[in-house]
Amino acid sequence: MHVAELWRYPVKSLKGEQIQEAQITSNGIPGDREIVVLNSAGRIITSRTRPKLLRLNGNLGPDGIPTINGLKWDSTEAGELVNQAVGEDVRLMRVPQPQAFDVLPLLIATDGATQFLNIDHRRLRPNILLANVNGLNERDWPGRIITIGDLRIQAVKLRARCVMTTFDPDTQEQDKSVLIKIIRDLDGTTALDCSVIQPGVVRLGDVVEII
Repeated sequence: MHVAELWRYPVKSLKGEQIQEAQITSNGIPGDREIVVLNSAGRIITSRTRPKLLRLNGNLGPDGIPTINGLKWDSTEAGELVNQAVGEDVRLMRVPQPQAFDVLPLLIATDGATQFLNIDHRRLRPNILLANVNGLNERDWPGRIITIGDLRIQAVKLRARCVMTTFDPDTQEQDKSVLIKIIRDLDGTTALDCSVIQPGVVRLGDVVEII
């Protein structure tokens, strides 16, 4: 097995960005999901209910500042793009890791499971995609340790999936059959919520072992 893709999502619920390597800390990938969208009541808004957010690109600029479609995240122009995507006035706020995570700081997906589901793996929004995984082997990993070089990751549990999986990452068209299949065939779970036991650097192509 090896690392096929690495993803960071600087703005929660926007498109992520592929990266070549990451210095993973106890809080996951630095810069991941540090900016969130809040409604007037101060609640986090996601693409579960506002899938048009997936049309916007979240990135980290060369200076480490998050951007939205190339605009600094806290600029008026970026805010207006998000307002239009949500359909109401919202605000963007920086939330220190790990407070912005839904569950744990890393989500690992495998090509075996996505091939079983016959879906685009981006629907699962992983941080790390592993390749050359045999079928549904990931389902045997909770409680085990994933090693990538010096990096040690604890596979804590399978992720319970939600309606976000039904939205095409490019067109935002909804296909409810995706979630139906996950529920019917995989008890509603796929990919792994993980914690970091020992920080380390991970790069594309790195060999992965399960111990």
